[in-house]
Amino acid sequence: MLENVGKELNLFGKYVVSQSRANLTRGKKNASKDLWNSLKYNVKVSKNSFELSFLMEEYGLYQDKGVSGIKKKYNTPYSYKDKMPPPRKLDKWIVRKGIAPRDKNGKFMSRKTLQFLIARSIFTKGIKPSLFFTKPFNKAFKNLDKDLVDAFRLDVEKLMSNSINNK
Repeated sequence: MLENVGKELNLFGKYVVSQSRANLTRGKKNASKDLWNSLKYNVKVSKNSFELSFLMEEYGLYQDKGVSGIKKKYNTPYSYKDKMPPPRKLDKWIVRKGIAPRDKNGKFMSRKTLQFLIARSIFTKGIKPSLFFTKPFNKAFKNLDKDLVDAFRLDVEKLMSNSINNK
């Protein structure tokens, strides 16, 4: 019954996901492509209801909304309080980014030291909100109300037409 509503929700989901992926790429927040690949939407339309959900890796929330550090604060529900991010989780990211600084004597810094320094910096300064998902969602959501009403009207008209023709 809600065929047009389903189409409208699919268009909405497709737009939000494609724009979010583009924002990740433009914002250089796409080192492993794990977050990019995890962005998906799901539309369920049944006889009397519909549902739209968006899926992504959990850390996508922190990339989108940001995380306040212990010294630098952002307008976000997430914050570091007394625990640093685990340094070992930064290892693959450091390798992908090709980060290999040298110390005062010109020697390469050990990766463990680098992991710790970056984790401490994140703990102190936090993660700046990128809004890679929020911006396209809000932009598309402004028009969704009107588009859904129009689609629902078409579905109701079709239902009424079929009901009258079947009598």
